[in-house]
Amino acid sequence: MGIRDSFTAGLAKQLGHPSGLRGRVVGALLNRGNRATITGAVEALGLEGGETVADLGFGGGLGLDLLLRASGETGTVHGIDISETMLGKARSAFRSEIAAGRLRLQAGSLTDLPLPDDSLDGAITVNTVYFVDDLDRALAEATRVLVPGGRFVLGIGDPEAMAAQPFTAHGFRIRSADVVEAAFANAGLKITGRTEVPRRDFSFLLLTARS
Repeated sequence: MGIRDSFTAGLAKQLGHPSGLRGRVVGALLNRGNRATITGAVEALGLEGGETVADLGFGGGLGLDLLLRASGETGTVHGIDISETMLGKARSAFRSEIAAGRLRLQAGSLTDLPLPDDSLDGAITVNTVYFVDDLDRALAEATRVLVPGGRFVLGIGDPEAMAAQPFTAHGFRIRSADVVEAAFANAGLKITGRTEVPRRDFSFLLLTARS
């Protein structure tokens, strides 16, 4: 493996599971690069305050901050991530919110969420499903933890543009929008909105659904 391939393979690994100092740097870059997409996902939930919501695979933690603001002082935010580095970063950044009981952080994966049935009014997940082998199971888990009528927002990059990125050759699962939408239907999630979020390099798609 050449230097370029080694670098892109290392980047892909960190994007999927940030760890150590490099993982913290990647988390900061994710916050910056995905700001518009994460902001759009939170806005699509249509929160009014007081809701119980989650960011599934929160990475750099921007979504946690935005959900805390949108759900208000009486809301509760759950953050689920597989990376202990990202969990540690969030514990440090949101000490007061955790102490107040407004933010609850747990280790977990999209296919095995550590949350009770019917426990969330809404949830977002952005740029995570590339690292999930069983998308049907992940979306079934999202449906399980949502209250009836709860809202779910998933963000993905344009599949063709994502496939053209050199790092996605290393373990990324790139799926077409049609495949993702079919998985929504299989999980009992009814799509209520499709929003394109443009970026300088390529666009992202936000799919909004209700359970």
